[in-house]
Amino acid sequence: MAIGERTSSLIRTSLVRRCMVGAAVVALTTATGCGGGGGGGGKDGGADGSSCKPSSGKVTLQYWSWVPGMQKAVDLWNSGHPDVQVELKTTPAGNAGTYQNMSNALKAGNAPDLGQVEYDSLASFRLKDGLRDIAKCPGVDAAQRKFVDWTWSQVGFGADGRDGIWAVPQDTGPMALFYRKDVFDKLGLKAPTTWDEYAADAVRLKKAGKYITHFSQTDPNWFTGLLWQRKATMFQRDGDSWKVTVDRPESRQVADYWQKLIDRKLVATDLQGFSPALYKSWNDGEVVTWISAAWGYSTIRDNAKSTAGKWAVAPMPQWHPGDQQAGNWGGSTTAVLSGSKHPAEAARFALWLDTDPKALEILNREGGLYPAAKAGLDLPALKQPVDFYGKQRIFDVFAKASADVDNGFTWGPTMTDTYRFISDGTAGAVGGKGTLADVLKQTQSQSVDSLRKQSLDVTG
Repeated sequence: MAIGERTSSLIRTSLVRRCMVGAAVVALTTATGCGGGGGGGGKDGGADGSSCKPSSGKVTLQYWSWVPGMQKAVDLWNSGHPDVQVELKTTPAGNAGTYQNMSNALKAGNAPDLGQVEYDSLASFRLKDGLRDIAKCPGVDAAQRKFVDWTWSQVGFGADGRDGIWAVPQDTGPMALFYRKDVFDKLGLKAPTTWDEYAADAVRLKKAGKYITHFSQTDPNWFTGLLWQRKATMFQRDGDSWKVTVDRPESRQVADYWQKLIDRKLVATDLQGFSPALYKSWNDGEVVTWISAAWGYSTIRDNAKSTAGKWAVAPMPQWHPGDQQAGNWGGSTTAVLSGSKHPAEAARFALWLDTDPKALEILNREGGLYPAAKAGLDLPALKQPVDFYGKQRIFDVFAKASADVDNGFTWGPTMTDTYRFISDGTAGAVGGKGTLADVLKQTQSQSVDSLRKQSLDVTG
């Protein structure tokens, strides 16, 4: 299965409400074992990562994942590691049930050793004491250099391991600009390199009876990717304290920009992401660009088949000429859950799964994952011209974008609520009730309240 065919479905699922944080809330810096397998990490130490000694004898690990074709990767591991066998449980996508089931299993003390967890859910699971700090497990420290820099900061919460390592990066969603090259060529336009050029192109396209893009009311993850490109992190953390920074100058710049396009009716506001109506607009040539992630290439390919050969990919437009910044939309990790009796072996499998060239090839081919490991960016499949995109080597663009994603973006521990606040507010703003800037202010206040309801220390 090609990149994105399945992943785009997973991203759609990310719009579903995330599981609520458990009633027993603990400070993020005081993680202690609460999960399955005997609790407290057994003889290997607590979930704080104070010890991660290899187990003696044969080990069997339980792993939950929703990636198509994952069983083939697990089978490859099992064939070469008779003393450490992995049993895979194929689950629904995170928000379609897996996260809630993981939370229930953690409370009951029978959680799996490993689970697939998206980047924006890591803080939530750490909040409920669901993750194992694997920083001191064999091979973890040396693995940092194997991954795209920003992904390692995501699993270490921006601390380069000083605050622990809570998962192994698996895949990413670096963003770029998909555009109808035939339409742009006909109008004498080139792929815009700045957001000012993008807005000017929107005017030209509107005069030609086309929208430059759609502005969805139901994709807060997409909007977050735009904020990420502007280095507009939504949360900051200082020790045990959280600061909500949703309503900040950089975020307001992004919001005001898109508000102007909405007010001038230069973008389609009646089309939702991943909808038949959107796909029809692509096929009809009514909407001619999409700022999306690497996995989005097959979303267009599979749903706008009549436009084969007419699309191309370019870097995201920049806020200032000469900048090189990209956002990210989507991506997951392989996390060792608290309570695992075999954290060393679990971490070893997670590192192999997400860095071994053969495993990466399987996950790319079968599951459509765009790898977080640097070695994965050189997979042969990602070096080939893509017929649908006029034989352009589009993944060269995404490889560059992946390197340009900001390291400092921080997810909050209650992102489910923050996403809901953004989505609800955006629906009102697009409908003429307030502005996107108002949405940021409202989300700021609501997110502060959400954190305080979880008994977290909130400053600012």
